[in-house]
Amino acid sequence: MTNLLIIAAVLLGIFLLFKIFGWSIKIFIKLLINAVIGGVILVVVNLVGGLIGITLPINWITCLITGIFGVPGVIVLIIGSLVGCV
Repeated sequence: MTNLLIIAAVLLGIFLLFKIFGWSIKIFIKLLINAVIGGVILVVVNLVGGLIGITLPINWITCLITGIFGVPGVIVLIIGSLVGCV
């Protein structure tokens, strides 16, 4: 429950920053959708990839990459995992 409150507080803070600086809310929504889709794919890769030996650590770096870049970020993380960089 506390994790959901933290996530809600962070989203509210980011939303307020967008409003204060006059940035477009469309950009905020686009980044939010991109982050959610990337996060879901990251979890699915870990669930399915565990069967074939491909797992990605879920930490602040992978979450940041996934949140900013979405699906391409997850693909880069998978390639890095296969090569041995992640």
